[in-house]
Amino acid sequence: MSKPVKNMIVDAYRRRFDEVGSAVMIDIRGVNANDNQKLRNHLAEREIRVTLVKNSLAQRAWRDTALDGLCGLLDGSCAVAYGGSSVVEVARLLIDQAREINLTFKGALMEGEVFGPDEVEKLSKYPTREEAQAQVIQVFLGPAGQVIGAALSGGSQIASILQAIEEKLEKGETIAKAG
Repeated sequence: MSKPVKNMIVDAYRRRFDEVGSAVMIDIRGVNANDNQKLRNHLAEREIRVTLVKNSLAQRAWRDTALDGLCGLLDGSCAVAYGGSSVVEVARLLIDQAREINLTFKGALMEGEVFGPDEVEKLSKYPTREEAQAQVIQVFLGPAGQVIGAALSGGSQIASILQAIEEKLEKGETIAKAG
């Protein structure tokens, strides 16, 4: 391959992966064409892309970028899966697909942290950003909900006591002083 062609590919990789900060690296050797297309279609439904890369050119393109951590995983046939709502979602979907087709994980990168091949499954069990935000909100709203519930239930108890006192006074009964 000539140097100008290599430079064009490196530039294309830089443009394609410019906004990508997290990804899962897979080896799709041994995946037949039908399974490959099925995988890509399944992932595309969730706006996840899979790109087969030439290692030496990807390494040049990713140097000093957010994907620099993936350079250590470039060995043999490599494809990069990225996009979707988070790399956790990408990992989950790939783990599910690996049960049906012959996918091998090389690793992953999430916000600068590199995960090895054995850690991709652990990554898939992390909460997505949206799930983590919901958990944080739930932590804060849980005690607040209890306080509001206690205040409301206390208020209803006071209201029922006042209503009972009012009914007794209407009947002409005397109210005994407590304590």
